[in-house]
Parts: sequence; structure tokens; C-alpha cells
Amino acid sequence: MSNYQHIEVRQMAGAIGAEISGIDLMQAASDQVIAEIRQAWLAHGVVFFRDQPLPPAVFLALARRFGEVVEYPFVKGLDDFPLIIPVLKLAHERHNFGGIWHTDTAYLAAPPMGTLLIAREVPPFGGDTLFASGSAAYEALSPAMQQMLAGLRAVNTSTKAEVTKTREDRLKDSSTELSRKELVAEHPVVRTHPETERKSLYVNFGHTTRFAGMSEEESRGLLHFLFAHQIKPEFTCRFSWQVGSIALWDNRCVLHNPVNDYHGHKRLMHRITLKGDVPR
Repeated sequence: MSNYQHIEVRQMAGAIGAEISGIDLMQAASDQVIAEIRQAWLAHGVVFFRDQPLPPAVFLALARRFGEVVEYPFVKGLDDFPLIIPVLKLAHERHNFGGIWHTDTAYLAAPPMGTLLIAREVPPFGGDTLFASGSAAYEALSPAMQQMLAGLRAVNTSTKAEVTKTREDRLKDSSTELSRKELVAEHPVVRTHPETERKSLYVNFGHTTRFAGMSEEESRGLLHFLFAHQIKPEFTCRFSWQVGSIALWDNRCVLHNPVNDYHGHKRLMHRITLKGDVPR
């Protein structure tokens, strides 16, 4: 375990996740603190902070310490902060936004590097988020399976039915022009992390439809195996939100799934997306 001089890092599970404490993010962090947070983020895939009720301007400034902030393609941002999008489920709604295992916007040519999420309103129970390590999932595969996957590429689309359903409520009231278009991108099934050089599975149930050069029927069996394999409990952690909680996850090697178990209650989060690169 690496030594941290400016923050406290508590690992949450064997494969993924750590909670960071000992800092007040309302205060501008030093470069050394940001470097240690990034070190923990790269080591654990997703890091969490408690009791950090940052107003939008401070939240946005924090995000910019980790990378370039970019827009989410389908939902409009806040009026005063268009780069911050509301992730909202109202009490009468049945579907939660992105309520399925996925990596964010894998249908883009250069998917996001990472995502920050802060809790503004939480239900009295439920509403946790699950995270899974694509790196741990890849490393648990047999050498023969790893070799077979090495040359494959996957086709990802923004219109896969299961994930499209989770956007319906927000597209009714805050959609962008892009929401009426299908976005498609092809990426390696096994992605190499540009900073750690660690390999990970880079397919996901929310967006991946088939292998390049194959039909959906031909792809179905192996994809379903990979979808089930990458979310085995030993590759995951679970985070229970409180108002002022923040998560920062590495979208290049981490999947997530917000649990939809709080019908009749409102949940509001604010999300910021960090620009990524072309997967290799």
C-alpha cells in the first residue's frame, strides 16, 4: 500500500474502491493533495468523499483539477452551469437515469476519462451505486480467453434498448439535439489503461451490441458471458450515498450501476464528465 502524506485512504473492497478523508474540498487543494487523490483513484478505480457539500462553482473547479470538463451528449446541464448535469429521479418516476451496468458513453469515439458525482438529495433508503473493476475481471480470465479476446473489437451504440429506457424521463424535459441521433463507436474488447498500462475488459451491457465483423446473434453468447463475468461480487464495491458525498471514478476501467430501489422518493445528483482519449 502506498503512503499518503496529505490524505487518509481506506480501501473498501478487494478489487475496487477507496474512501478518502482528512481533507476539506471546500478549500482549494494543493497540487500535492490533488496528486495523492489521483494516485488513490488510479490504484482503486473509484474514490469517495463524505461531507463535502460543494456548491456548483466549487464542484466544477475541483473537477477541473483532474482533467478537462466536457458536456454530456443527451441531457442539458444546469442553467448557470451547463457542464454540470442533473441526474434526477422524481418520486413518481419508475426508471432511474442510467440504471443498468455500463461505462459512460462508450458509444463515443473518445469516451470520458472519468466522472464526478455529488449527492444533492437522497432518498431515506436505497439509491446506492455499485461499481465493478474491469481490470480485475480481465485478470481473472484464463490465459486462453485473454488471448482470444485480444484481437476483438466491440461495437457500442447509444440506442441499445435497455439503457435508452433509463433516459426516457430526462429526455422528456431536458434533452439536447443529439438525443435524437444514434451514436456508434467501435473499441477494443480489451483496453489498455493509458496511465497504469493495466488491461481491462471494455464491454458493457448498457451499450455493447456485438463484436466488429460479427452479427449480434454470433456475438451474443460470448458477450453475455463477459457481461456476467465482469460484475461478479468479488470485482465490485457498493457505495451508500449521503448528501454531500462525492464519487470520482475512472471510466476507462470501471463499470457502475445505480440501484433503482427507492420508488416514491426523489434522488438528485450532479454529474461532471472529464474528457477522455481514444481507447487502445
